[in-house]
Amino acid sequence: MEQDVNIKIIDRDGITHEILAPTDMAMNLMEVVRSYELAPEGTIGICGGMAMCASCQCYVNSTHELPEMQDDEEAMLSEAFYVKDNSRLGCQIQITPEMEGLEVELAPES
Repeated sequence: MEQDVNIKIIDRDGITHEILAPTDMAMNLMEVVRSYELAPEGTIGICGGMAMCASCQCYVNSTHELPEMQDDEEAMLSEAFYVKDNSRLGCQIQITPEMEGLEVELAPES
């Protein structure tokens, strides 16, 4: 399907998953992780994607130009565990054609 992008996700067990993510469904990275069941149910996206829990924190390992971090995401990451310089909340990364080849690693469960 033309609307899909290839994304590489390393789960919390260190296993790499190469998946196709749709760009035509207004999904974010957290929703893709949940739909592919790459994290145990109830451990990711606990707040429903409102940038209020950091359960979908991931490390962006590729050099993609991501949308600028908004205040609520920045505030949540300032209180989260295991934060690195490349940390982002998966719920704030929309799946668009520009995300082709995105590589992320899920942060450890807090």
